[in-house]
Amino acid sequence: MEIDLTLAEALPAGSLFAVGGRVRDEVRASIDPSVAPSKDLDYVVSGIELADLGERLARVGRVDLVGVSFSVFKVTVRGVTVDVALPRRETSLGVGHRDFSIVSGPAVSLEADLARRDFRMNMIARAIPEGRLVDPFEGVADIRSARIDILTARAFEEDSLRMLRAAQFAARFRYQTTVSTRAAMRRAAPLVASVSAERVAEEFTKLFLLSAHPSIGLELLRETGVLAAIWPELLEGVGVEQNEFHAFDVYRHALETLDAAAPGDLMLRLAALLHDIGKPRTKEGPHFYRHEQLGADIAREMLGRLHFSREISQGVEQLVRHHMYSADAQLSDAALRRFITRIGVNNLDRQFALRAADIAGSGLPKRDDANERFEQRVREELSRKPPFSVADLRIGGEDVIGSMVRKGLAEKGFRGDRRVGEALAHLFEQVTEDPQRNDPETLQVLLDSYLERER
Repeated sequence: MEIDLTLAEALPAGSLFAVGGRVRDEVRASIDPSVAPSKDLDYVVSGIELADLGERLARVGRVDLVGVSFSVFKVTVRGVTVDVALPRRETSLGVGHRDFSIVSGPAVSLEADLARRDFRMNMIARAIPEGRLVDPFEGVADIRSARIDILTARAFEEDSLRMLRAAQFAARFRYQTTVSTRAAMRRAAPLVASVSAERVAEEFTKLFLLSAHPSIGLELLRETGVLAAIWPELLEGVGVEQNEFHAFDVYRHALETLDAAAPGDLMLRLAALLHDIGKPRTKEGPHFYRHEQLGADIAREMLGRLHFSREISQGVEQLVRHHMYSADAQLSDAALRRFITRIGVNNLDRQFALRAADIAGSGLPKRDDANERFEQRVREELSRKPPFSVADLRIGGEDVIGSMVRKGLAEKGFRGDRRVGEALAHLFEQVTEDPQRNDPETLQVLLDSYLERER
């Protein structure tokens, strides 16, 4: 790698080491060529003072000291930005994710720097440029055995975020956690409450976006008690049986639906996990009346608690709220247009993808092609491009205001109120019933008639 050589030439011989996910994934790729290289480029430089390191790095690129206490530089060389740090040792001063005493500099060995990392598989360095692996804690053996293991029994007590990292690594890599790792997670599970909501959301995002089967990570969190401290609502579905159209209880169905949703779409995967979150609280015999409405409210609260973005939270809420739509291919064209308007043109693909994942997650064979036939009708209606919102009307608010002033329903200089929106909503309903009405002359006639009635 070109930046390796550039940094090595600027630093004392034998002082530069690649560390972190990059080295782990290089080892993984040597076993499985399909493994993609890590995007993160992190380095540790041993045997050199901070000031000397900064001066040397400044000769090859732009340098910013971003962590004085951590002795970390961000270095940009020919458009590539990497982290370069001195070795450091961290000593926990209590429990949680924040309280550490940090010592960094040439007095700290590379081995000590590696030992502070989360799992043995990440405690590996590669000497640059010669390529020699530094593996004092047998991380390579863990990778070859597809194993996640901790170095000390207090690993999760010192940094409880590591429990979430264990879950996402287990799901992403299909690795097994050791007995001692799971036992340590169980002991430390309540401490996950000390992790900031943003950091929890960040790890969950990696889990849902990067894992083919994120259920593996969630099951690890459930079995060790961590999930109960973050999203106890999910556990309400354990043992809640469903009707004959489902092979699984509510909890397992949520995981199966999650796995069936395509990776890479965070909103879709969260909606898949949470689409039936309201079922346990609405169960009446074999029925779950209006569970989608309560579920949407619960999903919004769960995502808000972890500070997911408003876009994600609102999108998931709407997907959950509408996931029980009736896929009736015999609906009239006007009813189809109302369905499209209710879901939103830009949300249709996700809503349909959620339905497909829901069916796949039932654990039973697919019954018929009703959903496909309905979706085909919807797409045919979309191709005709009728109006799907008030914004598509060929008259607007100014036209309504002008008509209201002319009819004496508002004073000159009137700038609008709720009545304008109500008039436009009425016109949109007329156009939804018959898209040919969406021309200025017809709309004006309909508007005049509406305003006369409103007198």
